[in-house]
Amino acid sequence: MDNLYTVGDYLLDRLSFSGISELFGVPGDYNLQFLDSVISHQEITWVGCTNELNAAYGADGYARTKGIAALLTTFGVGELSALNGIAGSYAEYVPVIHIVGAPPLSAQRKGELLHHTLGDGDFSHFMRMSQPVSVALGSLTPENALTEIDRVIEEVIYTSRPGYLLLPSDVAAMPVSTRAHAVPARQPTFSASSLEAFVAAADAQLRRAGRVALLADFLAERFDVKAALEHWMEDVPLAHSTLLMGKGLFNEQQPNFAGTYSGAASAASTKEAIEGADVVITVGVKFTDTITAGFTQQLPAEKCIDLQPFSARVGNQIFHQLPIAKTVSVLHRLTAELASLWPPYAVKRTTLPQPADDSLDQHAFWQQIQAFLRPGDVLVAEQGTSCFGAAALTLPQDCQFVVQPLWGSIGFTLPAAFGVQIAVPDRRVVLLIGDGSAQLTLQGLGAAIRYGLPPVIFVINNEGYTVERAIHGETQRYNDIAQWNWTQFPAAFGGKNVFSARADSPQALKAAIEQASAKRRMAWIEVILPKMDIPELLDSVTKSLAKRNSGQ
Repeated sequence: MDNLYTVGDYLLDRLSFSGISELFGVPGDYNLQFLDSVISHQEITWVGCTNELNAAYGADGYARTKGIAALLTTFGVGELSALNGIAGSYAEYVPVIHIVGAPPLSAQRKGELLHHTLGDGDFSHFMRMSQPVSVALGSLTPENALTEIDRVIEEVIYTSRPGYLLLPSDVAAMPVSTRAHAVPARQPTFSASSLEAFVAAADAQLRRAGRVALLADFLAERFDVKAALEHWMEDVPLAHSTLLMGKGLFNEQQPNFAGTYSGAASAASTKEAIEGADVVITVGVKFTDTITAGFTQQLPAEKCIDLQPFSARVGNQIFHQLPIAKTVSVLHRLTAELASLWPPYAVKRTTLPQPADDSLDQHAFWQQIQAFLRPGDVLVAEQGTSCFGAAALTLPQDCQFVVQPLWGSIGFTLPAAFGVQIAVPDRRVVLLIGDGSAQLTLQGLGAAIRYGLPPVIFVINNEGYTVERAIHGETQRYNDIAQWNWTQFPAAFGGKNVFSARADSPQALKAAIEQASAKRRMAWIEVILPKMDIPELLDSVTKSLAKRNSGQ
């Protein structure tokens, strides 16, 4: 019996062939027998997490770095705990395959009143709850298991969004005669006539321009045109920028990189470089409220050439069946041919604000973080002061930036950084997280210690929910949190070799950073900052949110 090839084995092989080498999750009785297959699999490694929400966040971080991830929970109680993380992956186009270990099909068909159910004999409730945040759902049976596994995984890869597989315990153990194999990625529909019309419209628009700029965002990375964009900007001297979600797409050391664009809250030089152009090429851009300071971008459709994953737009003309890789390629060629028509534009580089005195504030903190970062780092920044302060950084070459400003679930980054470090064990992962956010998912620190991971973690202690205070209720106690002894947590979670320090002055922070840099190990640094000290960009964003939330 041990030599049988089962549905569970087929699923694991398909995950492996898709580029997944780790499976995140939490054991539960409905997935335990399948977990035996996971443990014995030659290519998939089990990564046990402290709870299902953290497992979902960890899988999300892993997928943002490696390209795709898988998550295993148990039926009902486990999958619903993970659902918030899956929703964030859906909103921000992160491909995660959510496998749910379910009661045996024999019990389901009898309508038995089992634990982890609502006690009504209906086993489809939770799958229906997952439907709005899944591009494909499969409920596996002996008749459909292999085709459904293939279908869901293919759709997840194609759309770069989560999918759901309900795996009954008896179906997982069922023997099959067909072994999994690598499947070529599904190719987007392409229309040659649509491309011809797009090129003609883009050519006409670009020839009329006195200056052209390019603005990219996160969908460019999700749909694999990052390298093509970097090559384009190296070849054609266009002023270029990203929004916050796409930060890290370009080599920010390049002279034509204009900084992070944030609508009216952008640095003046960034705003001029992008909004001052006659034509702006937008690539993989979604204008959401927090990254545009409340939709303050001044980029009317008439002056934009917009590239989306499966379509493009020139002014108000829309062209369908155009994969983004194809439109990036043709615009690269077209702008290279027309570049001589556009006079050189000197991008003015901005610098971080200098501290006003010798105290440790936001300005002093970001100056030291800028000096600390090095090429190849992965910087993970929590929603709030961390995320919006990091927007002003100039990233070193090959530095990846992980944020979640659309879904904006606070606490996401601690377990997400765990997933990132699992995905790229040889790179340095730097996490910036506030004290309020860290209280939501602190168990993720225990998982990182358990697996011996070496991220450098800065916990910004500004006594509560500072971003919420800035939006509304500066002195209200609902924005207060318990004051924890942060530096003691690594030891409490079993971190015998973790460097832990508390910094309440620029000198103390500098000393802590030097020690954290001296040896590759986990570092946990509590940084004491003033309660209402926030980055300039966050100030603009929170004022916009406060105004919109009041209905103005």
